[in-house]
Amino acid sequence: MLRIKLFHFNPLEACCAVMAAEGSSQCVISDPGMYDESEREALLELLRKEGLTPVAVLLTHGHFDHIFGAAFLQKRFGIPVYMHPDDKKTVSLSPAFAEYFSSVSIDTDFETTDIRDGEVLSLAGISFRVITTPGHTPGGVCYYAESDSVLLSGDTLFAGSIGRSDLPGGDYDRLISSVLNRIMTLPGDTDVIPGHGPVTTIARESTTNPFLQPFNEPDF
Repeated sequence: MLRIKLFHFNPLEACCAVMAAEGSSQCVISDPGMYDESEREALLELLRKEGLTPVAVLLTHGHFDHIFGAAFLQKRFGIPVYMHPDDKKTVSLSPAFAEYFSSVSIDTDFETTDIRDGEVLSLAGISFRVITTPGHTPGGVCYYAESDSVLLSGDTLFAGSIGRSDLPGGDYDRLISSVLNRIMTLPGDTDVIPGHGPVTTIARESTTNPFLQPFNEPDF
């Protein structure tokens, strides 16, 4: 059983998940979007309160609002930052986007550990299967903790929506293919933690997400 604490950091309210196995003193942090001292302190306070030590950062993609705190965590704890290599260019563009959208500079001085589709990461007693889902960005991925029925979907799938594909590197056709062929095939009771907004489930999105409904029409 997983213990999960969600934060919504920075002006774009990117979702950061702190995940720990029951009884473990280690945790994994996804998409650390802390962009100022107060948000960094909020995360550190949770770690102190729960007695948790992070062992890794998981990035679903390289957009600035999801990586604000990656360098901070790597330098403070000496931990790896996992990301698909196809999003290295996305990270390189992040400083310009950060200043445009939030007027805040971003530290992109962190090393990333490459991941590949189907790879299983065993971290802090949790197994995450990497599911590549390009479309929002070239190297976008989801992390599927199958034994706990939890999916970190990043900005590929939201509650009632899908990610945008009009930013550099975005591709609508690839995004729709990723959602339908890589995500919606998961069990319906899978809890989906998206990169923004509320938690949802695969079943709920398959039946109510308006962006997916045209593809659900039966063949006659």
